[in-house]
Amino acid sequence: MTYNGSQIDIPVLHLVGDEADKLNLECYVIGGWVRDQILQRHSKDIDIVAVGSGIVLAEAVAKRLGKGTHLSVFKTYGTAQVKNRDIELEFVGARRESYRHDSRNPIVEDGTLEEDQNRRDFTVNALAVCLNKNRYGEMLDPFGGIEDISHKIIRTPLDPDITFSDDPLRMMRAIRFATQLDFRICSETFNAICRNKERINIITKERIADELNKIMLSSRPSIGWRLLDECGLLLLIFPELAALKGVETKDGRGHKDVFYHTLQVLDNVATLQPDGESGLWLRWAALLHDIGKPRSKAWDPQAGWTFRNHNYIGAKMVPRIFKKMKLPLNEKMDYVAKLVDLHMRPINLIEDTVTDSAVRRLLFEAGDDIDDLMLLCDADITSRNAQKVERFHRNYELVRRKMVELEERDRIRNFQPPVKGDEIMQLLHLEPCSTVGELKNAIKEAILDGVIKNDYNEALAYLYKLAKERSLV
Repeated sequence: MTYNGSQIDIPVLHLVGDEADKLNLECYVIGGWVRDQILQRHSKDIDIVAVGSGIVLAEAVAKRLGKGTHLSVFKTYGTAQVKNRDIELEFVGARRESYRHDSRNPIVEDGTLEEDQNRRDFTVNALAVCLNKNRYGEMLDPFGGIEDISHKIIRTPLDPDITFSDDPLRMMRAIRFATQLDFRICSETFNAICRNKERINIITKERIADELNKIMLSSRPSIGWRLLDECGLLLLIFPELAALKGVETKDGRGHKDVFYHTLQVLDNVATLQPDGESGLWLRWAALLHDIGKPRSKAWDPQAGWTFRNHNYIGAKMVPRIFKKMKLPLNEKMDYVAKLVDLHMRPINLIEDTVTDSAVRRLLFEAGDDIDDLMLLCDADITSRNAQKVERFHRNYELVRRKMVELEERDRIRNFQPPVKGDEIMQLLHLEPCSTVGELKNAIKEAILDGVIKNDYNEALAYLYKLAKERSLV
């Protein structure tokens, strides 16, 4: 990888440089945006460092850009953001930082560009390019960041033990960048993560979750989870996942390593559904689909190792995991728990006779998430036996065809019983009571079992039949 100056030859940066010249400020574009231009990766956030007041420069740039431009100033942090439909610029004054041992929040003072580059987390993020007219495009690379980009290496500019002790979140960021960029963490830096892993305990769960989500949205998220395991961070931040590791053998019979199987399923999902944010929670479902196996693991002399009801146990674990890790406790969590709970159902279907009743129930319980569930089940096929894989895919296709056929005919997905509870009370002259719920549920079960169609008149006739049997009419 090389830098030739053309990567930053864009009008808005010339405009920033012009305004900096008017204010007699040194001005640089710095950090991840420069790295991504060299790597030819898309990047929307452009960080600008001024040797002086970044806020003053931001105000001048916002005024120059004119109508439709929004300026946000954060005086406490000495930063400002300039944003319009086309660009997003972050401004800050050059600064130096020092740290207390019990906090990752630095003591910040005005500094030089050199001091600002010294405080950067990794050499590939410390690249600075001058925007002033007389030096426009001049690269300042004091730590060999371009060479590290060329060799695909993550390395800290200064002593990694100090870097990670000062701000332990940088350990997570090193692993995240290695995952996103498909770079290697150099041994000196990785060994420092191993030594300083316990420092992660001063970082808030929210910041850790943010880094984990970025790892999850990478094209091969397993890279990050393997690195987290290898350096010892995984046991500290996600012990339930670490518990999946290992193979126990008894009487010569073992089982697959659930941790590495899980990572393969996760990568399979990332390949099958590469869309970013929309696929994040499906990826979490993939990561957690077997999370209940350690708690359900048992030895059966005939069957060998079993993990009965691991899907149900795993679904019950999801809310606790989400709460502890500060992941959202809303419909996203419910979605993950539902997929974890249901992920064995299609497998059971293809191992048994694919009955209309079983498929209807799966459609009803999965609702609009049925396609994601089937994608997860496809991803869950990690056997090295090619014939077995082909058989599973073929049987899943049979289930899918049956789903389409039944959905077109019976409209089962997200259905509600055609006769509502209020109507049952009115027709049978009942007060609110458990009998109303039992009758409504019986109608639903009859539809799912195929006894009657998902049709109002058939449901009404079935209601009167049930009522007569119970001497309600």
